[in-house]
Amino acid sequence: MKVLVTAGPTQEAIDPVRYITNHSSGKMGYSIAKACMLRGADVTLVTGRTALDAPLFVNTVPVISAKDMYEEVTSRSHDMDIIIKAAAVADYRPCNVADEKIKKKEGDVMSIPLERTDDILKWLGEHKKDSQFLCGFSMETEHMLENSRKKLKKKNLDMIVANNLKEQGAGFETDTNIVTMITQNEVFELELMSKEEVAFHLLDKILELRK
Repeated sequence: MKVLVTAGPTQEAIDPVRYITNHSSGKMGYSIAKACMLRGADVTLVTGRTALDAPLFVNTVPVISAKDMYEEVTSRSHDMDIIIKAAAVADYRPCNVADEKIKKKEGDVMSIPLERTDDILKWLGEHKKDSQFLCGFSMETEHMLENSRKKLKKKNLDMIVANNLKEQGAGFETDTNIVTMITQNEVFELELMSKEEVAFHLLDKILELRK
C-alpha cells in the first residue's frame, strides 16, 4: 500500500533573511510516517524544515514553502492509496519578496501585504480517487468539533484529526497529543498519549474504515 504523509511547518520568505512560519515541530507527521513504514507500507514523507532525523526506510522529500509542498504533494497524489496531511502549511505568504534585506528605520512601522497560499487539502479533496483515503488534521483554539466538521465536509475528507492547542499536552512541539478523530458519521476521542501511540491508533482506524 502506498501512503503519502506531510509534516512540519512551511516557511514563507519576506526577504533573504526573514520568513513567516509557525511552531510545528513535525513530530506528529514523522510518527505517522514511521508507523506506516513499520506496518509495511511504501511511505513518502513530504516535510517542511524540522530538527528531526528522517525516518528509516521512508522516501523523505524536503520542502521549504507552501508552494513547494503543493507541487510535491499534488504531483504524487494520484499514485497513493492513503494520504495523511499532518503538516502545518502557511495559509498566507507575502505578496512580494524583497531581493535584499529590508533595513529598519527609526520610528518606522512596517506592514507586509499577504496573499493566500494554495490550499493543498482542498485540491486533494477535489481530485480524490474513489479508492483513495484522505485524512486531514485540524488544530483549533476554540469550537474544535464544529470547525473540524466544517473542514471535513468542505475539503471532501474521509476523516479529520482534531486537537485543541490550548489543551495541555496537545500543542506544538510536544511529544504527546490529545486528538479526536472525526468522520462523516462518528467521533472517536483519544486520551493523552505519545504521538507514536496516536499514530498507531490513527492507522488502526483508517484501515478499519477502508474495509
